[in-house]
Amino acid sequence: MVGSAIVRYLLANGVKQAQIVTRTHAELDLTNQAAVQTFFAQEKPDQVYLAAAKVGGIHANNTYPAEFIYDNLMIQANIIDAAFKNRVKKLLFLGSSCIYPKLAPQPMREDALLTGTLEATNEPYAIAKIAGIKLCESYNRQYGVSHGVDYRSVMPTNLYGPGDNYHAENSHVIPALIRRFHEAKISNAPSVAIWGTGTPKREFLYVDDMAAASVHVMNLDKATYDQQTQPMLSHINVGYGSDVSIAEAAQTIAQVVGYTGSVTFDTSKPDGTPRKWMDSSRLNSLGWQAQVPLLQGLTQAYQDFLKK
Repeated sequence: MVGSAIVRYLLANGVKQAQIVTRTHAELDLTNQAAVQTFFAQEKPDQVYLAAAKVGGIHANNTYPAEFIYDNLMIQANIIDAAFKNRVKKLLFLGSSCIYPKLAPQPMREDALLTGTLEATNEPYAIAKIAGIKLCESYNRQYGVSHGVDYRSVMPTNLYGPGDNYHAENSHVIPALIRRFHEAKISNAPSVAIWGTGTPKREFLYVDDMAAASVHVMNLDKATYDQQTQPMLSHINVGYGSDVSIAEAAQTIAQVVGYTGSVTFDTSKPDGTPRKWMDSSRLNSLGWQAQVPLLQGLTQAYQDFLKK
């Protein structure tokens, strides 16, 4: 989802198709160190956007914790090290808002990292993403001056939009609800049950906004980036700027889909983190702001779902 959005943004902003190198999962297993090294040695990219990851919602994180930590650690380690060994000067690593403590003060600032206990349901994934940030910082600290390495990290809030995974169980909340409300509309189901109480609040960012932010941060001159970050606290938050409750999000999705039944809440299921609202003031001060409001983004996401 994110990788294709970054490609769309680059193409729309003057980068030629021939200048963009991509690989599907079928073409390149990023957990295979030798395959990744071979790819970098052959392609010799100038810049790398590291958007690849194993992702999912609460159910997937709870069910496959080993894959979530192993696959993400391997993907990140293989790509970042191969980039360095093949003289890539600029790399952007995409993390996740789940790197922050479960009870971090809201909105979550970058300096909340490593100040408290993580949310248990996605701790393996969060630890992998924290390791990715620290990989970038460590290569910068050791090789920034000697080799001109400039590896940066951005932490997006919850993303949605074209190219999302609409699996009924292993997807994130928005694509999962789009699918469930659509299926309920088709079958005339009287109600749709949502996991948890509906009270947790989440911030949602349309994926094309994330793509624009990624390119914006990648292209910031080094002096500006260094001025806004620290060598061991170098990541930048990317958020929409406000959040909504899961109940509000569900009602909006029902409206977009055209589902007219009732919405209920299964309180036997976990809520996850009570609130995950990002403080994006650092990125806003650097000249980027989200553009796509939730209702518009959800409408476009539903149109994408209908094409599947």
